[in-house]
Amino acid sequence: MAAVRADTADVVVVGLGPGGEEAAGRLAEAGLDVVAVDEGLVGGECPYYGCIPSKIMVRSADLLAEGRRITGHAGTAMVHPDWRPVARTVREATADWDDKIAVDRLVGRGVRFLRGTGRLTAREEVTVADADGNETVVHARQAVVLAVGSEPAVPPIPGLARTPYWTSRDAIRVDEAPRSLLVLGGGSIGLELGQAFCRFGTAVTVVEGTQRLLPREEPEAHELLLKVLTEDGIEVHTSARVESVDYQEGTGFTLYGERGDRLVAARLLVATGRRSDLAKLGALAIEVDDEAPALPVDERLRVVPPASGRPGIWALGDVTGKGAYTHMSMYQADVVVRGILGEGGPPAAYHAVPRVTFTEPEIGAVGLTEREARERGLVVRTGLADLAASARGLTQQIGNDGFVKLVADMLSGVLVGGTAAGPYGGEVLGALSVAVHARVPLSVLRGQIWAYPTFHRAIGDALGQIG
Repeated sequence: MAAVRADTADVVVVGLGPGGEEAAGRLAEAGLDVVAVDEGLVGGECPYYGCIPSKIMVRSADLLAEGRRITGHAGTAMVHPDWRPVARTVREATADWDDKIAVDRLVGRGVRFLRGTGRLTAREEVTVADADGNETVVHARQAVVLAVGSEPAVPPIPGLARTPYWTSRDAIRVDEAPRSLLVLGGGSIGLELGQAFCRFGTAVTVVEGTQRLLPREEPEAHELLLKVLTEDGIEVHTSARVESVDYQEGTGFTLYGERGDRLVAARLLVATGRRSDLAKLGALAIEVDDEAPALPVDERLRVVPPASGRPGIWALGDVTGKGAYTHMSMYQADVVVRGILGEGGPPAAYHAVPRVTFTEPEIGAVGLTEREARERGLVVRTGLADLAASARGLTQQIGNDGFVKLVADMLSGVLVGGTAAGPYGGEVLGALSVAVHARVPLSVLRGQIWAYPTFHRAIGDALGQIG
């Protein structure tokens, strides 16, 4: 018979991705009694299935591409891809998907850890069910922090649920590159993993339902990636609606499109976004629609502000709908910790959220796209500079062209968005992020001296087009 026990803590943190772990640790170090709950691996998606292992795969694939460029630039070379060292490095980086080190680190900061599924059963109460069905009902005296993250979203395509499709989690754990791969979704995850597998010899086909790859980003990013990925040998289908999916042992996966097209591959990676399960979290217990895409939060990340001695409910990370990025959860964790400790400080601001797609070329972006800025009614002017013209010789050696695009609000005289696409686009993005975040006047940016020959000097060329 399952057991039920009661517990009490100052703060209960549900979800221990990077932001949840940071919030729990800091609150415990501040002297609060903190109970932290997670059914999965402490550390969340990033160290085990996301940022870190995927970048090992991406960097390994980039090494192959660089080796293939030696001939004609620096001598001759024969490149033979081998997935085994990649898989070995991923296993080492994730400790073979074991979180003992992370749990010890968390407990070492003074946090009490419960392994299990945490669910709100009242405003002050989180019920934790472990793998054996035993329950611990934890009453929060001061605060509940919801940091449950998100799961891969799987579209309701007829036949898909009956197949052994991959999500990004499955793709990260493979011991060998598949012979062929269908990637459903042309966003960051699908493109990063698709290009990596392609460079290890996998025949890759990307299927995107909208008109563009990376539909959230500037159309110029789509055009650049479409050119480069096609040159890599990836088959790309946009505006492609999948009607049904079939799987046969030996044959593999077959995708049937609405236009009568039929695509076949040994494996299928579903990379169509992520979602937070508010029903599983028990959102109705705090009078939040459990079918909503995210928890509603104010500028202090409060879902329910504390009142009359009752604990407040805070949220951070993917579940807030402000961006499924590790850096977002860490940023929000700081706001939440300051709020619970009563330290004040600036509220959360989202006008300069950076994001990077680690394809080659990298697509780094911050703030608003041109379309988003115009939809908000801003008086917009843009500047677009070609990397090949701004840094002659560098792009030829690295292998890809690129661009810098700036979006300016002419009434306020500041940049509201920018994209750095090309070699080291994520690093070039740093200068744009500072400019957008600090609302640096265009007049100041135009007076800056940009080093030559560097990729970031294309920012100066793009500023010159804004006028």
